[in-house]
Amino acid sequence: MMPITAWIRAVVAGALLCGAICVAPALAQKQGGTLRVTHRDSPSSMSIHEEGTISVVAPVMGVFNNLVIFDQHKPQNSLDGIVPELAKSWKWSEDGKQLTFALREGVTWHDGKPFTAADVKCTWDLLAGTAKENFKLNFRKGWYENVASVVANGTHEAVFNLKRPQPGLMALLASGFTPVYPCHVSPRDMRQAPIGTGPFKFVEYKANQVIRVVRNPNYWKPGLPYLDGIEWTIIPNRSTAILAFAAGKFDMTFPYEITVPLVKDVKSQMPDAVCDISPMNVAANILMNPVAPFDDLDVRRAVAMALDRKAFVDIQTEGQGDIGTAMQPLPEGRWGMPAEVQRTLPGYDPDVEKSREKARAIMSARGYGPDKRLKVKLSTRNIPTYRDSAIILISQLKEIFIDGELDVVETAIWVPKLIRREYQMALSQVGNGVDDPDQNYPENYVCGSRTYMDYCNKDIDALVLKQSMEADQVKRKSIAWEIDRKLTDEAVRPMIYYLRGGTCWRPELKNMTIMVNSIFNGWRMEDVWLDR
Repeated sequence: MMPITAWIRAVVAGALLCGAICVAPALAQKQGGTLRVTHRDSPSSMSIHEEGTISVVAPVMGVFNNLVIFDQHKPQNSLDGIVPELAKSWKWSEDGKQLTFALREGVTWHDGKPFTAADVKCTWDLLAGTAKENFKLNFRKGWYENVASVVANGTHEAVFNLKRPQPGLMALLASGFTPVYPCHVSPRDMRQAPIGTGPFKFVEYKANQVIRVVRNPNYWKPGLPYLDGIEWTIIPNRSTAILAFAAGKFDMTFPYEITVPLVKDVKSQMPDAVCDISPMNVAANILMNPVAPFDDLDVRRAVAMALDRKAFVDIQTEGQGDIGTAMQPLPEGRWGMPAEVQRTLPGYDPDVEKSREKARAIMSARGYGPDKRLKVKLSTRNIPTYRDSAIILISQLKEIFIDGELDVVETAIWVPKLIRREYQMALSQVGNGVDDPDQNYPENYVCGSRTYMDYCNKDIDALVLKQSMEADQVKRKSIAWEIDRKLTDEAVRPMIYYLRGGTCWRPELKNMTIMVNSIFNGWRMEDVWLDR
């Protein structure tokens, strides 16, 4: 194990080296122009901290800044790729339980008020649920359970006091889901008209119509952003959006939204389009409300063993999707379980028929069969990638005497419905804000987390804590795999497959980088530009 002090020194050295503001040089950038992007649906609010979807992060991330951020032009997010934003440098205490940020001076909020360390404290008070007026939904409270307090030392120093060492905390702070909010604006107002310090100022959100942001002329990075603004036009029908893009009405499609087969259609209609098909740390998965019959672990395992994951991959991504467990699979994912270990787990045997025989035996022992089938309602979100997977799942469940009825749910009420456990079985997607066990496991699997299944296993919790404190990343990965094996064996949110998604843009759009292990972290957009 690397001594914690050695790890801290390495991180401090990196932080000090990257303290200056650096803007990557690009060739002949042009100032001006409005970037026109299609958008897939209408989110319930504009508050990143109160939402769990790229539908909010993509258009609104540019309104804000973080303390630190993943380098926006390194496709794979990692601890080594974190650069300063509102913090110009940082240092750890020798015991790894205190993290101090030196903050930039002269930064102002979009309404002209100064950014200070008090805003950092206020943001983490909101996340902790200890503010005077708290979030309506606090999706990422669990991310910062280890933060005992945040203290403002004067106006330009913020100190995070931790309950225990946590080397991976920096990855959480660098996520697109972790902007700093202003003290002087209420969470209620941030839902409708967010105010940030970022390169773009929020203008308006009209449900089912448009989200608009414009250039912040007082941005603290001189010369940025290049764009005058970004306009996200909401077009729920994917085919309509693609046709509009091909007709030249838009510069870019909604990130990761185009399926692999449809990328071919785009290229056939617009040969000069730049189209990227990237792995995503987003997995289609199955939720089973743990009431009869899914309070029975063996029934849940039977559902997992019924899956033909390769069929999902072949049908939906023409063989380009990835099969994995709780952490995004290798090589794009940094913590994925090796394929040879994965194949030993329930439902991952390449011999699908053998797995289904075992599943049918379980169901038969519970009284189900060809003449007595289990009827369930399968809920899913009303966007294409969810619906398509749900239809395939319904067809596969028939193989083990389960008949599913599709229940389509609109985006604005989808997550609240899951939180209230108002479903029997659901086809969902889990997309992790950060490719790191410190985000995925505490948020989705520990006792009291967002499993949507009320799952609680104290042994899992102990392992999650153990890996979080481990500074040796090789040892930490081994513990993460042990957690993954246990979760899969207990059929907790069985992962079906990891998606690959296409993003297309016109050749005039320059300096765009698509992330391969988080769909949520690459949308600051401050240095993209239009060559027209």
